[in-house]
Amino acid sequence: MNATAKTDLKSPLEALQDRVRQQKDTVAMVQPLGGGTLREYTWGELDDETRRMASYLKSLNLPAGSNIALMSKNCAEWMMADWAIWMAGHVSVPLYPTLTAESVRQILEHSESKLLFVGKLDVWDEAKAGVPDGMPMLSFSLSPDDAKQAFPCWPDVIRDQAPLAEINQPSGKDLATIIYTSGTTGMPKGVMHDFSNLAMMGTKMPTIYSLSSSDRMISYLPLSHVAERAAVELAMLYVGMKIFFAESLDTFAEDIKRARPTLFFAVPRIWTKFYQKASDAVPPAKLAKLLKIPLLNRVIKKKVLSAMGLQDCRLALSGASALSEEVIVWFKALGLEILEVYGMTENMAWSHTTRQGDQKIGWVGKPNDGVECRIAENGEILVRSPGNMTGYFKQPDKTREDLTEDGWLHTGDVGEIDSEGRLRITGRVKEIFKTEKGKYVAPAPIEGRLVSHPGLDQACVMGVDLPQPVALLCLSPEEEANLQTDAARDQYVDGLKALLTRVNSEIDAHERLDALVVVPETWGVENNLLTPTLKLKRNELEKLYKDRVPGWARQRGVIWAR
Repeated sequence: MNATAKTDLKSPLEALQDRVRQQKDTVAMVQPLGGGTLREYTWGELDDETRRMASYLKSLNLPAGSNIALMSKNCAEWMMADWAIWMAGHVSVPLYPTLTAESVRQILEHSESKLLFVGKLDVWDEAKAGVPDGMPMLSFSLSPDDAKQAFPCWPDVIRDQAPLAEINQPSGKDLATIIYTSGTTGMPKGVMHDFSNLAMMGTKMPTIYSLSSSDRMISYLPLSHVAERAAVELAMLYVGMKIFFAESLDTFAEDIKRARPTLFFAVPRIWTKFYQKASDAVPPAKLAKLLKIPLLNRVIKKKVLSAMGLQDCRLALSGASALSEEVIVWFKALGLEILEVYGMTENMAWSHTTRQGDQKIGWVGKPNDGVECRIAENGEILVRSPGNMTGYFKQPDKTREDLTEDGWLHTGDVGEIDSEGRLRITGRVKEIFKTEKGKYVAPAPIEGRLVSHPGLDQACVMGVDLPQPVALLCLSPEEEANLQTDAARDQYVDGLKALLTRVNSEIDAHERLDALVVVPETWGVENNLLTPTLKLKRNELEKLYKDRVPGWARQRGVIWAR
């Protein structure tokens, strides 16, 4: 699709007005308020509150096209604030709701944001230290109490403000949002997307899987991330489906059962946790035997999927990193085909998709409409997409480095293309390392084989200048609680020994692991070992363990380093 054609598409704000005309009294969002209380929003109510907030933003007399930041967990007011920013003629800058004070300051200062919406947060006590002095703020209904007391609060603002009658009508080339990448190293980059990119995504994405107003989704992955923004917010605007919000991690199991999503998008960590929890209740071997009994097959499938809230799911997607074959095959036996997809913040997540009936495990599908893909001489995946960014905010040199003049985006991923045009990602250009034998190893595929093992939260394969790689393992909190006795720990170690043997039998000789090491530390966003999207910060992990890894490599086998 050329640039001219993109600008002719319906903008997100025009899509919102279509929804109001067609579905004004239809429930569009279901918001948990705590204590079992829910609020339902109709399309008409969403439009009214959004226009009132837009009117307030206009009253602040900010310069046209000002950047306005959003920091909150997912909620109805997050989306309405996004739309209100656009209605008032400004640019939205979403921040991950788990950022440290340092990261908050970096982004707010770099983006030159003029205002900050503060919402539902667990880390506000720390994060607020990063807010520049004097920055105006607005609070959401579910924001921390001190924020609601200190700043104008959403319910009060919309109560006192008349709806904005004449909303901004952006052109396709107008800047809509700056999405800061979670970044595994250094300062996050501000990816700029104009309204034509959002319109393209909202128009084209629903056609791949025949999305409609009868579909339901649960919004729980950060809306500050491009995937949730596209799959939930834009899809909702352009097809009118119903969105349920998750209240918290503690209530997620009940939240998803309430939503009974027909579409469910998750990162591998979520799919793996579903698999691990179900496997604790019914071991995979036992489940396989039960599914072979004709009279029980359908009943068992429904029971297992219902326990996850996925009994009505007709479309299951996985992205962000590779999902293990073991998990994919297990879900497929239950009748749920998990389709892997591929995209980046820099191309509005419009890159590759596995279509139903065309799954090839380990591959992320074929190019989406209008997307071209090729492999560079160094193995890097290059993508030319109608969703490609306009550039990095205030970083023209970095823009020229990652985006060629003729529109090819350097993804930083390494991969290959099969004869049918499907793409397989084999690693990251900067993550592939060389052992002392001079052999190159891509860690991500090996890590994907490891993390489906019960009780594992993360795995990080290292091996620079080692004879063979080693894998560091981080246990889940639940598994930590289960391994309080020597007997329980010994049993778990035996399972890891079997895992090491199996994984080594499945990979090439130069990739085989000398050791699996269960480390004492927890890897999280708060200690800067994971990004806000829960990807490994390899450089930080390598710094933390650099003095210990050589010794572990010499010990070999399974090492309980605790």
